[in-house]
Amino acid sequence: MKAIVIATAFGLDNLIFEDRPVPQAGPGQVLVRVRAVSLNYRDLLVAKGLYNPKLKLPRVLGSDAAGEVVAVGEGVTSFAPGDRVVGCFMPAWETGPITDAAVRSALGDGRDGVFAEYVVFEQQGLLPVPGDLSYEEAATLPCAAVTAWNALVGGRCGPGQTVLLLGTGGVSIFALQFARALGARVLMTSGSDEKLARARSLGATDGINYRSHPDWEKWAREQTGGKGVDLVVEVGGAGTLERSVKAVRLGGYVALVGVLAGPAAFNPILLLMKAVTLQGVFVGSRSMFEDMNRLIVGEGIKPVIDRVFPFAEAAAALRYLESGAHFGKVVLRL
Repeated sequence: MKAIVIATAFGLDNLIFEDRPVPQAGPGQVLVRVRAVSLNYRDLLVAKGLYNPKLKLPRVLGSDAAGEVVAVGEGVTSFAPGDRVVGCFMPAWETGPITDAAVRSALGDGRDGVFAEYVVFEQQGLLPVPGDLSYEEAATLPCAAVTAWNALVGGRCGPGQTVLLLGTGGVSIFALQFARALGARVLMTSGSDEKLARARSLGATDGINYRSHPDWEKWAREQTGGKGVDLVVEVGGAGTLERSVKAVRLGGYVALVGVLAGPAAFNPILLLMKAVTLQGVFVGSRSMFEDMNRLIVGEGIKPVIDRVFPFAEAAAALRYLESGAHFGKVVLRL
């Protein structure tokens, strides 16, 4: 089988397609023929050596995959050959608070990932594909969608709330779809007026171009009568965190899920003076994934896929993701 591997050195130019034996399902394990995988910013960081510079090579990239069960090991009762399945980002995180063991189980970093034609999963690390989603659509869920869901649920998103979302990448677009389904009002930022128009078509109440209006936190407060938004899904990290804290109301909630804006200094006095809750969000558990899937099926939510690349064009797909031109998710089809 073919797998996308960081072989001997970091960098997108060093990704190779490596021939590997098809793995076998052991006790409690499931062998999946991968049909689609989706890309996350984390994959870029891992490939470039910025996520974990001490990562032992070679390493198969990727955390998000959907496919078909082809074989099951002894003791597997939840799945059978032919089932359509999607993998969990952290197979060892089934429910409850995050643990060290859960973090160590994350795919595509300390252990090989899913950018391969066949992957063995632990039985508890798989879920049925929700509803009638395609493999490409299901492959977008494990990281970005669960992260968005965790951020919103943690902030008690619901009717009467106003949510501010930064950008129009995978996490933000899922957060838009979920927040609207939960009854919240959604404000968005983007560097593209065209993307803002697309976000409005998905249910965003309003949006602002941060290139022409860099003081978007003032705009967000104006949209809420000066009070501030209830919840911010913060994908920029330190580079935008101060503005997000200024945009949120007294006692509001900021879910920190990304680092797209790069490093910057941050003065925590704003958190203190506004009694803001700042919560780091590292994807989510299997039980969160299950809850999210119920909403997806119940509301008929379809993941937004910007572009599907052939598996052989993985490096080009990662460069496209890096460019920031996408709206929603970027997927590889096997």
